[in-house]
Amino acid sequence: MEIKTITIIGQGALGILFGSQLAKHLGNQNVRFLADRERIDRYQKEGIYCNGEKCDFTYITPDLQGNPADLLIFSVKYPALPQAIRDAKNQVGDKTIILSLLNGITSEQLIGDTYGMDHLLYCVAQGMDATRTGNRLVYSSAGLLEFGEIDNTLSEKVKAVETLFKKADIQYRIPEDMNRIMWKKFMMNVGVNQVTAAYNSNYGAVQAKGEQRDTMIAAMREVIQIADRKGIHLTEEDIQYWLNVLDGFKPELMPSMRQDTAAKRKTEVELFSGAMIRMGKELDVPVPVNEMLYKKIREIESAY
Repeated sequence: MEIKTITIIGQGALGILFGSQLAKHLGNQNVRFLADRERIDRYQKEGIYCNGEKCDFTYITPDLQGNPADLLIFSVKYPALPQAIRDAKNQVGDKTIILSLLNGITSEQLIGDTYGMDHLLYCVAQGMDATRTGNRLVYSSAGLLEFGEIDNTLSEKVKAVETLFKKADIQYRIPEDMNRIMWKKFMMNVGVNQVTAAYNSNYGAVQAKGEQRDTMIAAMREVIQIADRKGIHLTEEDIQYWLNVLDGFKPELMPSMRQDTAAKRKTEVELFSGAMIRMGKELDVPVPVNEMLYKKIREIESAY
């Protein structure tokens, strides 16, 4: 199994970041961005820039038939995922591998419900500091992608993506326990993304002792409770790991959900506290901190 053609749907920070890396090594003709005609016209008119360099991406529309991708990458925000799944239908063939770069723990199942879980590899984006403003992306760290099968087998799909990432010089890791990695990243997002969005703040606010840092930690602890009921082992050491990571970020920068509220965009709150509230009800586990954050973020969105 060899990956020769790649289709990316979603030209946000991660789409541009990894799209540019893949195109440099595989050629623009082999890396296509899927978008509607209006969006493509805007991209081509305004241009897309990655660290100051213009990206000459190839674009295709959803109605293109007969040329499915070897690898399909979803890099949209959660509110756009249902439409993206519909738009991608002509890009999925019998052997297409699908990666989702979305935050949270639910996008793979939503995609798999349409195209079959046998196409999916699970994936978590870690450590990048990419910020997109308008048509320009700036980053100093490309981070890495952790990916694998949910049962941790070293399948042909995993080997094919590993070969691709080596060729494209994309940093990656194949973890021993993919599901735990998914939940560990989910715990961080539930904490830092939501608190900075709910309080209209930045990394500096959760680095300092006080209400926001305490709220972030409390939200993370609720994830530990839910994960435990699902048989996934998260600990206080995992929280400390993320605190150490966050303390190294530039205080004035903001995570993605706070960038969304600052730009008056719909957030991914349903991926985080929305999912926590639903799981809490199913498992009879109270999640009051996440309920509070959900309410605050929804109020912010309603005031746009």
